[in-house]
Amino acid sequence: MPAFKIYRLKESQFQHFRWAPHTPGAAQLKPKDYELGGMIDAPSVYAAWTELRDSGRELRIGDVLEAEDATLRICKYVGFEEAHWVLPEPKPAPELPDSPGSSTAV
Repeated sequence: MPAFKIYRLKESQFQHFRWAPHTPGAAQLKPKDYELGGMIDAPSVYAAWTELRDSGRELRIGDVLEAEDATLRICKYVGFEEAHWVLPEPKPAPELPDSPGSSTAV
């Protein structure tokens, strides 16, 4: 049976997500907005949603299930939709000053 990682949307982001308009296409998620909330074995995301609801650990709007193949599904009012992690671009390395004694002719 497939296993899903549960990512819970942090409380500080919940109200913003809850009132944001629905946007078509895959959701772009920031890992810093989520915390790992455990695992669940279930045949599908909807089965996982039902099991979590019945166990008292229900998913909230904005929570995410990650399948074993790393596909993400975000819980929205309309069901589960595709999602992707958006990783910040690495900051460029600072430029080092020219070494003493070297000159650049202009």
